[in-house]
Order: sequence, then C-alpha cells, then structure tokens
Amino acid sequence: MKIVVLDGYCLNPGDLDWSGFEPMGSITVYDRTPAALTIERSKDAAALLTNKTVLTAENMSQMPNLKYVGVLATGYNVVDLQYAASRGIVVTNIPAYSTASVAQMVFAHILNIANSVEHHSQLVRGGAWSGSIDFCFWDRPQVELAGKTIGLVGLGNTGMATARIALAFGMKVIAVTSKKNLPEGIKSVSYSDLWQQSDIVSLHCPLSADTRNLVNTSTIAQMKPSAILINTGRGPLIDEQALADALNGGRIAAAAVDVLSTEPPTADNPLLTARNCFITPHIAWATREARQRLMDIAVGNLKAFAEGKPVNVVNG
Repeated sequence: MKIVVLDGYCLNPGDLDWSGFEPMGSITVYDRTPAALTIERSKDAAALLTNKTVLTAENMSQMPNLKYVGVLATGYNVVDLQYAASRGIVVTNIPAYSTASVAQMVFAHILNIANSVEHHSQLVRGGAWSGSIDFCFWDRPQVELAGKTIGLVGLGNTGMATARIALAFGMKVIAVTSKKNLPEGIKSVSYSDLWQQSDIVSLHCPLSADTRNLVNTSTIAQMKPSAILINTGRGPLIDEQALADALNGGRIAAAAVDVLSTEPPTADNPLLTARNCFITPHIAWATREARQRLMDIAVGNLKAFAEGKPVNVVNG
C-alpha cells in the first residue's frame, strides 16, 4: 500500500517516529502540502493522511487508487465525506487523544489570569521587586479559585476532564449538557443560568449552526463584569468583534483563547489587540504525550483498515 502524509509537520516536527506505518506499506511524508500540489502528491496513493490539507470531491476524483483517508485530528470537515462514501473510501479520525492536555491548557490560562503569573514575572525581571520597599508586591488582584463557579458549555471528554480539575480546586461546577446522570458536584443548568452565574465560562462544545457565534453581544451582556471566558474548542464559537468590544469596554474582565476563527489569524483580528485577551497559537493539543497518542491511534486506524476491520470511521 502506498501511504502519503500530506501535512505531517505539526504532528511530528521531528520528535516522533513515522515508522509505525511501515508494516502497512511504503510511506512518504510531506511537512506541508499547498493546495496546488495536493493531486500531484496524492494521485498514486492508496492511503492518505491529512490534518488540515483539504480533500474535495474534485481532487479525490483524480486519485484512482485512493481507498483510505486518515484524518490526523478529531475534526474531519477537511474531507468531503459524501464523495468519499460514494467511492467506498473509508475516512477515519482520531478521537479523544488530547483530552488531558486540553483540560490542562484551560487551567494554564485560568491560573495565569487569576494570579497574573506572566505579568508579575516580567515585573520582577524588570527590577520591580528589587526596588520594592516591602517583602512582596503586586499590582493586580490575586484571585482564589476555591468557591468560584465555572460554567462549562459541553461535557464531552474534555469538558468532563476540565470539570474534574475544577472540583479538585474546590470550585462549583455548572454545565450546559445533554447528559442526564451527572457526577456528584456537577449541576446541569440552562444557558441563561450559565452566563449569569459563572465566574469563568469555558467552551467545550462542537461547532455547529447552533453554536456558531454562541458567545455574542447578547450572551456577553448576561455575564458578570468580573467574568473570564476561556475557549479551547473552536474559534467560530465566539463573535470575535463582540468579545473584543466587551473586553475593551470592561464588560467582562478577561478572555483566554487557544483557537481563532481564522488560523493563522489575520492582522486585523480584533482580539489581537483587545484588553486582557490572552491568546495561544492552537497548542492545547500539542503536548508530546498527546501527539504520540495521536500517532499511535493513527497507526492503529490504518492497521485495522488493512485487516478489513476499520475503526473510528466517520463516513459509514
């Protein structure tokens, strides 16, 4: 089987190993594939692995040997599933590989905001502590998480992992969820109650027509002025201009996002210059441990397909 990896760099910038695929066939790895080269690089492949390189009906129609597409991520909107199904092309994804890492990033952002960690570290490097007349100093409030309410939009794998960490901090946990039987300490609430009651709101829901721009001028208006918004889900869950306006106007206290509506962001994205907005470049998933787990699952997916028992199939 000829295996082609179209954009392997983000998964494996050099610290992982592609050799797990070798028992299934010959493998060619490209760090990145421009759209103009997708067909040329894929035309003879039986199995394609892609993360963000788009596979349309038009370009897959020019890949006569293609039998399998392995998406190197949980989301699989980069593949035309209907066309793939019509051709009998199996498409798989990688579920739940980064749960612990993403939940960890949620709290990395929360703790940075609550304690202004980076800010105070930079002040110390600039000499502010050395010049202090007291044994300690701070110029922003320090916030204790115990007793605060965190509202989770969605209680899938990552939402539940985040809830467990919050409970360990002594926080109250509320959630918008379709789940009926919730673990002790987690309370199901309506959207309006979540916006109004939460000291911190963290987004863990899929992107859909119903959740696009879920955070907007109207929902932000229901939040506490002291509230913090965290998004490690999908960028378009947030109306970015509405959030920037709210931050700049002091209508909520802070926001931290690991995802944006367009990635990389355009220079005019309003969140890049918004007050108290902390942005990381879509790295919540990217711990070495999570990437190794992704690699292992991807190998397992292709192996199962080769043995005629495909798993994690998203188009059949």
